[in-house]
Amino acid sequence: MDIKEYFARISYQGSYAKPDLPTLTDIFQHHIRAVPFEDLSIHCGESIELDLEATYKKIVRKNRGGWCMENNHLLSWVLKTLGYDVALLGARVYVPEDDTYADNIDHLLLKVVLDGKSYIVDGGFGMVYQLWQPLQLVSGIDQPQTPGIFRLLEESGVWYLEKVKRKQWVPNQSVSSSHNVEQEVCRRIYLFTLQPRDIEEFRASNNHLQTAPDSLFVTKSLCSLQTPDGVWALVGWKLTRITYNYKDNMDLVEIRILEADEEMEKTLKEKFNVTLDKKFVPVSTSRFSLL
Repeated sequence: MDIKEYFARISYQGSYAKPDLPTLTDIFQHHIRAVPFEDLSIHCGESIELDLEATYKKIVRKNRGGWCMENNHLLSWVLKTLGYDVALLGARVYVPEDDTYADNIDHLLLKVVLDGKSYIVDGGFGMVYQLWQPLQLVSGIDQPQTPGIFRLLEESGVWYLEKVKRKQWVPNQSVSSSHNVEQEVCRRIYLFTLQPRDIEEFRASNNHLQTAPDSLFVTKSLCSLQTPDGVWALVGWKLTRITYNYKDNMDLVEIRILEADEEMEKTLKEKFNVTLDKKFVPVSTSRFSLL
């Protein structure tokens, strides 16, 4: 594992001599624009491992992406290598269809302490709820970013992350999502505590999420990648391009249905820089909405 090889993978050419907020933000943004959030391994008959060297090989050497326990585990190694004060935290993701949070920890995120201030760094949520900058760990303050306004709220030691959404303009309504996105103004994302975690504490969740029949990741094949002005998202055969703040506090949502294996393979390569070793079977059977 070599930090310069990782920097080449994310096309980062800036300075990293001093562990400060601008450097952290720059590295973080390069990561989310180079490394997809994806669960494609599950739909290629591969297992997702928690071993750091396996994750490094997958993301850095094989140009793949990963989910939170891969992306943020790798990011924690990167930041620790550069001298940052980093801790792993565990979160429970909000499920809007059930209006509740997961029963058990099912998401890994990072806390970074810089100059006496704490920040949430999460490079592994993907889609439209992906942070674009470290989020200062303060309660009740709007923190505007390009994807929207993020906000942390703290109650009795439990922290809640939410995002204020813009309206969406969907030109091609015939292939739009069935749920009414216009009605949702603010989306809860997850809750967490500041208890430091060890990667081993995520092993059960890592296994469950890739094997349970009702897991979002089993019922949907996902791949998303942040761009300078928005995000590409591939869910099953549906390819969505979102341009943030396209006009008048509104996001542009362009949707296209892919129709053949060859088109899927070309899309993964051209939009996400992903080439798969094994046969990929796209799936989208669950009711969970992601946009």
